[in-house]
Amino acid sequence: MAEQSEQRKIENVIIVGGGPAGYTAALYTARANLEPLVFEGFQWGGQLQNTTEVENYPGYPEGIMGPEMMTQFRAQAERFGTRFVTDDVDRLELSDGGVQKVFLGDEEHRAKTVILAMGAEPKRLGVPGEMELGGRGVSTCGVCDGAFFKGQKVLVIGGGDSAMEDSIFISKFASELKVVTRRDQFRASKIMLDRAREKDNIEFRNPLEPLEFVAGESGKLAKVRFRNVETGAEEEIETDGAFVAIGHVPKSEIVRDQVDTDEDGYIVTEAGSTRTNLGGVFAVGDVVDHTYRQAVTAAGTGCMGALDAERFLRDADVPVEAHWMPGGEPAEIATGG
Repeated sequence: MAEQSEQRKIENVIIVGGGPAGYTAALYTARANLEPLVFEGFQWGGQLQNTTEVENYPGYPEGIMGPEMMTQFRAQAERFGTRFVTDDVDRLELSDGGVQKVFLGDEEHRAKTVILAMGAEPKRLGVPGEMELGGRGVSTCGVCDGAFFKGQKVLVIGGGDSAMEDSIFISKFASELKVVTRRDQFRASKIMLDRAREKDNIEFRNPLEPLEFVAGESGKLAKVRFRNVETGAEEEIETDGAFVAIGHVPKSEIVRDQVDTDEDGYIVTEAGSTRTNLGGVFAVGDVVDHTYRQAVTAAGTGCMGALDAERFLRDADVPVEAHWMPGGEPAEIATGG
């Protein structure tokens, strides 16, 4: 560990988040000799750490496990000199075109630019078996996992547009699909409801509240237990797979009072770029994207964020001192070769 009195230079770029977007931004900024510092978080790898086989990412014709893919993303960024801190940032002090400050507890790190890549997380039902059976029949991404249920019986839990989008996609593969919501009516837009109702293999059930995901003898999901909200009666629906589609939450709380966000908390960027309302602060991946939410689109915006940061550093005159005296114990930083 370095001495507390050690002077440290101000970073060119700090990246907050360690999923596909953050690691791609790290790869590009590292290859541009910007020596990025990545605060990847304890749960590095983003949502792909909780995903089983990924079959729809270009370049992996045989598919790849989500955690293995994220390990490869990380290793590639590390190869070009990216430094990693496997810890969660506590707060940021962002400025418009000035010095950006990132804190781990009392420990302060400064940078000329910051790329926000905290991602998003799916909303959960919070019922028994939901987390335990993740990857064994329970999923939160229809586009990612729908094709694994060809010719099988599937449930989609949710009543909004996300649930309808997942249902329409999964209906291409499933033999039978039930869309279940606890409300007395489905709150999806009329056009999405109409599209789902046009599918012969989709059935709508409500008002049913999920109580438990139940495994069979194989250890995989076998059925879901529900309660009728109006009558209180319970029933079990046998299924091969269940998709929880009740929306996502962007992990933007740490900066929501500093950068512009929309009504759902997603960070707002300028059209066609990753620039936020603050000069030198960029946002990429699922913390921005409430439409596509795919690994490949997150990686694409990570590339954009890196290029935007590089151009900002080239063109902007950030008034910073060459070195500064940090407070707090410095984090242990992993350096790549």
